[in-house]
Amino acid sequence: MSDAQDIFDPAYVKGVFDRCSSRYIGFSYFFSFGFTERWRRQCVEFLPEPESGGLTGYDLMAGTGEVWPHLLRRFPNISAITAVDISSGMHLQAIKRLHSHRSHKIAFVEDNVLASALPADSADFVVATFGLKTFNEMQHQELARLVAHALKPGGTFAFVEASDPKGWWLRPLYRFHLKVVLPLIERTVLRGAQDFAMIGTYCDAFGDARGFGAALKQEGLDVEFRKLFFGCASGVFGRKAL
Repeated sequence: MSDAQDIFDPAYVKGVFDRCSSRYIGFSYFFSFGFTERWRRQCVEFLPEPESGGLTGYDLMAGTGEVWPHLLRRFPNISAITAVDISSGMHLQAIKRLHSHRSHKIAFVEDNVLASALPADSADFVVATFGLKTFNEMQHQELARLVAHALKPGGTFAFVEASDPKGWWLRPLYRFHLKVVLPLIERTVLRGAQDFAMIGTYCDAFGDARGFGAALKQEGLDVEFRKLFFGCASGVFGRKAL
């Protein structure tokens, strides 16, 4: 990788997640000590109640769809979730391993979300878990415009992402886990693979969700920011005005 910006190229991101898709669920859960699942649940808890009755919405950078059980448990009146993800491998795992029995409620779109032609005012909700870090600042601005465009008036959103816990006294240990332990285990156990090792690199570049929250505010959305577990993850959530 000759240029740090290459890690945000859609083709590069697709390659990373296609390669690690078959191991993504177990690896991310085990080596986050279960926090990824907790943060997905909290993301849905933060999602404000949408104004509509029967709900339709988007799961952006949907991955293996691990947020869907939390969404459907909290909002049993959801009639449709459109999952958008650039990785065909992640979509395949979502269908095969988790969600075939929910297929009547889930539609898949394999696409770079920033190139997706999501209809205006089409969503009661938009969620995304652990996809923000794969975008740079300019792409965050594009994503914020897309969210504002796709949400209905009164529609709601929630995003959560692994973050850099600046100011936390255990930050050096957390960074050592991401930057040294995970890459070492991946190279040893997964025969030289280096895709999960990108988590630390992406988190360094991302920082936390404040910047994306500012981009959402610039699009006229009401936004709240929250740190999770001393800043090891962060989220933004809110609503489009009626």
